[in-house]
Amino acid sequence: MKTVRQRFIAATAGFGALAVAATVLAPLAGSTPINLRRALDPSVPFADNVDAQIFFVARLPRTLAGALVGSTLASAGVVFQGLLRNPLATPFTLGVSAGAALGAMLAITFGLSLGWAGVPAASFAGSLGAVGVVYGLARARHGGLSTNVLLLAGVTMNAFFSALILFVQYFADYAETYRILRWLMGDLDVSSYQPLMTALPLVVVAFLAFGWLARPLNLLSLGADSAETRGLDVARAQRVAFLSASVATGAAVSVGGPVGFIGIIVPHLVRLLVGSDHRVVLPASALFGAAFLIGCDVVARTAMSPVELPVGVITALIGGPFFLWLLVRP
Repeated sequence: MKTVRQRFIAATAGFGALAVAATVLAPLAGSTPINLRRALDPSVPFADNVDAQIFFVARLPRTLAGALVGSTLASAGVVFQGLLRNPLATPFTLGVSAGAALGAMLAITFGLSLGWAGVPAASFAGSLGAVGVVYGLARARHGGLSTNVLLLAGVTMNAFFSALILFVQYFADYAETYRILRWLMGDLDVSSYQPLMTALPLVVVAFLAFGWLARPLNLLSLGADSAETRGLDVARAQRVAFLSASVATGAAVSVGGPVGFIGIIVPHLVRLLVGSDHRVVLPASALFGAAFLIGCDVVARTAMSPVELPVGVITALIGGPFFLWLLVRP
């Protein structure tokens, strides 16, 4: 039987190779073929190099956004499932995504923005507001978190924010409504590196917390009482898990919108392959999530070429049947 270290090395090597391959090959796919050698030729001025413009402006930022959003949502899904001890929990269960969507809707409809980042900044601000409300409601008297209240508060805030989103849409004109719908479907139409650089520090902080959470999540899966008898500060672990996963979700949604099902498909597929130890599942899910969303985005860009589908449509077509399978499987 393989040790945890052997499974960790095998999983990260395998899924890492898959993520690298997807990142390298995805910018080459599209409705317009490009010559990679010409795109990377420094002797051709960028203004005259159509291949370089397509590669570096239209496709590479989008591929990197897919990697960032996919890895972040998949990892956040693992953490939320471990925190709530619910295999059907997703990064959007606790209202973070709906809060981010409301912030984006306000920015699009009323021209609001928070600094130079525009809609992404408003989206992240909305996610932080949702996190603050849900966290405040779920605080237990002894200073920890009640996971039952956390789940109920999250579901309630999801419904409330969704109603507010519909209310905001009522005031939008046709062009704004179309933009809102595209964003709500989940869209990786990123044509610059600025949104990625804005979200990256938050994602790095969240992933550092995820690295620390691997062992505590294993203990939390046994139950709070059992975890405490093994020396875990349960309240601290729950706070770190909730806040880090929420920040990661808010950062991901600010870049690509609420791309659904990544946080439930990827963790379950990874567990089927590598087991349930979070020390292996977390890094494997991050790498596979990146590759999975990049692949879905390639399908979204090419399936009905030259029309580009929102990537959330592709993940929903895959995730819906998978979610139903999870519900009926023994």
